[in-house]
Amino acid sequence: MKILNFGSLNMDYVYEVDHFVKPGETLSSNGLFINCGGKGLNQSIAAAKAGNEVLHAGLVGSDGEILKDKLKENAVNTSLLKKIEESSGHAIIQVDQNGQNCILLYGGTNQMLTEKYINETLDKFGNEGLVLLQNETNLVGYIIAQAHKRGLKTALNAAPMNDKVLAYPLELLDWLIVNEVEGKQIAGCEKEEDILPTIKQKYPNGNVLLTLGSRGAICYTEGETYQVGTYQVDVVDTTAAGDTFSGYFLYGVLSGKTIPEALVLATTASTLAIGKKGASDSIPLKKEVDQVLEENKFGALAVDKIS
Repeated sequence: MKILNFGSLNMDYVYEVDHFVKPGETLSSNGLFINCGGKGLNQSIAAAKAGNEVLHAGLVGSDGEILKDKLKENAVNTSLLKKIEESSGHAIIQVDQNGQNCILLYGGTNQMLTEKYINETLDKFGNEGLVLLQNETNLVGYIIAQAHKRGLKTALNAAPMNDKVLAYPLELLDWLIVNEVEGKQIAGCEKEEDILPTIKQKYPNGNVLLTLGSRGAICYTEGETYQVGTYQVDVVDTTAAGDTFSGYFLYGVLSGKTIPEALVLATTASTLAIGKKGASDSIPLKKEVDQVLEENKFGALAVDKIS
């Protein structure tokens, strides 16, 4: 199945630090890496590396040719991208000694989508496939509604989370992808164990992928709930781990794999991603993931059906 990703495109400025900068503190970094990123770009590349046919839609600025080239290098179709004379999005990322990160975003052209461009792009894409979204662009709710109207499947990674998400027509989604923090905000609950029951009650027709970082993920679909853990490996950089997980999971779902198979595939891919520095460049190829699984390199990974 084809994927149309209305996704963000950012230049990432990644600073290696001993610890995250505190209020009022001036901190010298240990290194600087400049990468192509954005949740949209990362997820397009992950989905393409997994084996999906991916078309990336969005706006790039006069400084964005490198972002377009990065997508092309990774077999993502860029024919629907539009260039405008503005500044592209960028992110300032701190990565600490434990491989954890914190991110400051500037939206740039990612926040300049128009209804006309969205409609034209959906018309060109056609009425078969899945529309993938993140909360790093504007008009997300409009895209969900228009895609659903055309009979397209939709998936939203509700990150970064803000109040705008609560106004989107989430009841129209086929897949809602959230972490535990985002899930609590959407569900309006305090306890992690209440996230899935509340979201299922609010949006009974949708499927939910709840990622839990180092503790794995939980997936609810068609009345059944599955939970997967993680491999125990050294962490170098977690920057694109969640995007890698999403891209590979969607490949598994769209290619007819079972939910347990899709969860294991996505977990293995994201495990490889956290073993390398960088964002899109850390995302593994499908053949690398398959080889790790064939060789049982990280050991066994259980998927439990919990309801």
